[in-house]
Amino acid sequence: MFVIFVGYKPAMAQTKKQNQLSPAEWLIGKWQNKTTRGTVSETWLKVNDSTFTGKSYFLRGADTLSTETIRLEQRNAKLYYVPTVNNQNGGLPVKFAATAITPTQMIFENPEHDFPQKITYTQITRDSLVAEISGTSKGQPRSVKFPMARVK
Repeated sequence: MFVIFVGYKPAMAQTKKQNQLSPAEWLIGKWQNKTTRGTVSETWLKVNDSTFTGKSYFLRGADTLSTETIRLEQRNAKLYYVPTVNNQNGGLPVKFAATAITPTQMIFENPEHDFPQKITYTQITRDSLVAEISGTSKGQPRSVKFPMARVK
């Protein structure tokens, strides 16, 4: 009697998770906006194929008015924007789930958060973007835009 063993191996496309961060690689680098109220700076680094880290600062003169650390991370098949802001939310991170990802825009939402409920990054050109936080605050719609240019 002959025994024939046929092995089964799923196709790579079936088992490999789609990398949702690759369309967002334009975000990597340092971004800045100088206004009369102060300077907003954001720096993004690629940690690996599933995680980017960001740091955001708002400076007025030599004073740091706010800082934020951000993780853009893919967990399983979902992409999350996870900011931690000093003196907000008890110093704990807040998770915003991606609701739309295109080659030039990322939208993240958390309807349970006080404000913002929505965070959007839109690439305008290779060297410019607009970050926007929006939602409802005290029953009123609110939106704040942060246009930024790449620092070379």
